[in-house]
Amino acid sequence: MSKKNNQDKLLIFALGGVGEIGKNMYVIQYNNDIVVVDSGLKFPEEDMLGIDIVIPDISYLTENRDKVRGIIITHGHEDHIGGLPYVLKSLNVPLYATKLTMGLIEGKLKEASLLGETKRILINADSEIQLGTIRASFFRTNHSIPDSVGVSLDTPEGTVVHTGDFKFDHTPVNEQFADLQRIAEIGKRGVLALLSDSTNAERPGYTPSEAQVGDNLEDIFRKSSQRVVVATFASNVHRIQQIINAAIATKRKIAVVGRSMVNVVGIASDLGYLNIPEGMIIEPEEVNKLAADRVVILCTGSQGEPMSALTRMARSTHRKVDILPGDTVIIAATPIPGNERYVGRTVDELFRLGANVIYGNGSVSGVHVSGHGSQEELKLMLNLIKPKYFIPIHGEYRMLRQHAKLGEAIGIERENIFVIDNGDTVEFQNGNGRKGSKVQAGNVLIDGLGVGDVGNIVLRDRKLLSQDGILVVVVTLSKQDGAILSGPDIISRGFVYVRESEGLLDEANRIVTSTLTRLMNDKVNEWASLKTNVKDALGRFLYEQTRRRPMILPIIMEV
Repeated sequence: MSKKNNQDKLLIFALGGVGEIGKNMYVIQYNNDIVVVDSGLKFPEEDMLGIDIVIPDISYLTENRDKVRGIIITHGHEDHIGGLPYVLKSLNVPLYATKLTMGLIEGKLKEASLLGETKRILINADSEIQLGTIRASFFRTNHSIPDSVGVSLDTPEGTVVHTGDFKFDHTPVNEQFADLQRIAEIGKRGVLALLSDSTNAERPGYTPSEAQVGDNLEDIFRKSSQRVVVATFASNVHRIQQIINAAIATKRKIAVVGRSMVNVVGIASDLGYLNIPEGMIIEPEEVNKLAADRVVILCTGSQGEPMSALTRMARSTHRKVDILPGDTVIIAATPIPGNERYVGRTVDELFRLGANVIYGNGSVSGVHVSGHGSQEELKLMLNLIKPKYFIPIHGEYRMLRQHAKLGEAIGIERENIFVIDNGDTVEFQNGNGRKGSKVQAGNVLIDGLGVGDVGNIVLRDRKLLSQDGILVVVVTLSKQDGAILSGPDIISRGFVYVRESEGLLDEANRIVTSTLTRLMNDKVNEWASLKTNVKDALGRFLYEQTRRRPMILPIIMEV
């Protein structure tokens, strides 16, 4: 390793993933070497009208592209890999991931036509890679997707550990046990800073084992006299295996419905992460040809997403599958914060169709357990690693705060715990950590093919349009004397129904005419002044009459 001098320092910061759930991206920088961990997306909030997905702002990385040694991916969930097709377009750096994770990423890169030009390096829990002055090694963790790893980064300043998403499941479905021994060894060697998953920091006790879900699913399958429909996250490969096992035990065949579910089942079974007997999977078209108690339909839509398979079935708009009275529908996932309403609506519609719906909190329904550790597991990780400094990551602000309290409880000094926002840096020099300056961080909004072309101004306009509508005023003036040659014509959309508001719009017409005439008489003829005056006069009048503020667009032409 290179010798240190007094100017050398280690920086740690998040470009996404703290103060929010999703778009995880963490940066570890030692002098001229930058290592990025994860590159996720998050789904838009309710006020992001028309936005499809949100990714981190990577301006800092593109400005320092010659220092970025690679991106390490901890596991294959969307909030950790979903941003890659966009990030790699402007930052072509090597990508390090485990086998299943890489398989899922390659599917995305193929769609984005980036597969050929992206350098992809397969790793496993025993790999060691040198990234400039930073040496990365890995340790196995449990999560709701196989091949999850945590990362240990040895820098000249000390070791930084990133847990990835984890729980401690002592009876994992795929027998991929968390490597407690290696985690303890890393801790024993001494760890400068720990970045640890805070998703369930508010939840006391332990997260139950995924194995419990298998028993409960089999029980429900046996008791159901008709078809069973199971909706879960496509990426929850363990859950999919449990559903397959329950179907084998109850002699049912499985139809896979929903694009992302078909993709993941295909990739995971090709790579050997799903064990599916020959002839087990049937096409959706064959569902109606089999006896109702011999079929399981595995689909997407556990979050009530409008275009997902389950939502379309609930609305009876799915081309191939209908929900019939007496069918059992299992929603094997907890709603992501913000999605509760959509899930509730789907559940209502399923009940209306006569289905028996099993949903709700995992501990109630028994068909879902979290992939993230609860408080006792988070304390175990802190005790095994014994870091000098602690940075809670991956969670909303209250979760990070709660996790910080757990850190204090196991004996980490309060001033050595940093609860950060996206863009806040923590810098380490000679073994001492402190809050550093801020780097640019934020949201990049993706709408259709546009990346980042919709910003706050466009969103504000969309919000205004969605609230009070729009009024377009078209007027043609004479170039010679400024007289009104045609118009004003007023076009209203989403403001008032024109046929029932003729009086209001006639009055609006008169106000536009008199405002323009007054300005012409005062010899005001700059376009900007004309438009502003028309806007103000019309806006005042419409607010007095309707208490609404539509967007007003004056279009003035000269002939």
